[in-house]
Amino acid sequence: MDKNEVFQYLQQKKIWHDITEHQALFSMDSIVDVDLPYPDADAKNLFVRDDKKRNYFLITVKGDKRVDLKAFRKENQTRPLSFASEEDLLRLMDLIPGSVSPFGLLNNDGRQVNFFLDEDFLKDPGLIGIHPNENTATVWLKTLDLLEIIQEHGNEVATVPMPERD
Repeated sequence: MDKNEVFQYLQQKKIWHDITEHQALFSMDSIVDVDLPYPDADAKNLFVRDDKKRNYFLITVKGDKRVDLKAFRKENQTRPLSFASEEDLLRLMDLIPGSVSPFGLLNNDGRQVNFFLDEDFLKDPGLIGIHPNENTATVWLKTLDLLEIIQEHGNEVATVPMPERD
């Protein structure tokens, strides 16, 4: 799914969403230049793999968090983790760097990417802002709707407390 297909998908499923179009964003640092309608709901996405390149994970956290991958590994009983390659990102989720998003899981036909969501997104107001598989917009939707979309697709989903680095 590309950006327009994500928008169409949400409309067809009658899922409430709001769209913020903006210049291409390649890091969380550049988001400060964008007027966000729900600034506390913006998300950061990390695409990682284990050291054997057998298991892939998409970790989505609040935009201001710095994830401690070692603590995450320990708490979620994974092998050592590192960032996956651009080639893996393209092959598994049909995405390029800067556009990593949970919507990319809808492109993961083999469903071999496990999704871990920061449980803070479930707290009031229960919204999340993510790219629509392209970094020129942010889609705001209810967190529970996103989880339902990903679960319907068949990827494993877990909501977890997210360990932060100091």
